[in-house]
Amino acid sequence: MIRQVIAISDLHHGCQLGLCPPLPIALDSGGYYSASPLQLVMWQWWLEFWRWVDHVTMGEPYAIVINGDTTNGKPHDAITNISDNVNTQADIALMVLKPLAEKCKCNLYFIRGTEAHVGKSGQEEERLAKSLGAIPDEIGNYARWDLWMRLGDGVRGAGKGCLVNFGHHIGTTSSMAYEGTAISKELTEAYAEAARWREEPPDILVRSHRHRYYKVEMPSDNGYAIGLTTPGWQLRTPFSFRLSSGRTGTPQIGGVFIRQGDEVHYTKPFIRHIQRSREVVA
Repeated sequence: MIRQVIAISDLHHGCQLGLCPPLPIALDSGGYYSASPLQLVMWQWWLEFWRWVDHVTMGEPYAIVINGDTTNGKPHDAITNISDNVNTQADIALMVLKPLAEKCKCNLYFIRGTEAHVGKSGQEEERLAKSLGAIPDEIGNYARWDLWMRLGDGVRGAGKGCLVNFGHHIGTTSSMAYEGTAISKELTEAYAEAARWREEPPDILVRSHRHRYYKVEMPSDNGYAIGLTTPGWQLRTPFSFRLSSGRTGTPQIGGVFIRQGDEVHYTKPFIRHIQRSREVVA
């Protein structure tokens, strides 16, 4: 029984601002794309992140959940893509993610993200998840809209373990003052819905989509319940400058470690950020 999981999201492979390996990316026309200086910085953080994972997982097995928006698609007629060719975007994703699938020994799960990025009904994410050997759901889909995962059931006195719910989407806000509102609301609604049907509520609720980490806690019968959003792996896009938090803030890059310990469940983030624009002397 696995009792720890790594959650990453919003990789946006295929975007000039998304995660990209430091290798020449072959284009359909015969040319090549090379990662930008900031993409190279982000790639070093990617390598650092997985060294951190090796440290916090302490040599024990773990699962990986890729919580949506693995590729970039062509959202809102954006012109920041390495290539609009979805096959090229998938090739980049395979270059980056195939070693992870081997590393976690097939305990890999995919959540479908935003249709603007991964196609109608998440079809591009489904195709990629199948190529990587992700664990399918009960009807055979390799990428799913949500995931309920039990960690640490009955191990080392951990009792029933903890129940984690993963999904990509959550409400966003342009104000940092209200970053916790949608997360707290979603966690509270999950408990209300579970009570309505006499089902077990999640101990940890994981959402993404925002590219920003935030965490809320509230007391529960299992100690406490956690709601959080994951950071992403994409630099600041033209779209982000429409938001007040995007105009003055900088992207949060990283992922989240989730563990059912010997007594309690807990989470730990890995966060890096791009420095703001350089000041000038008037």
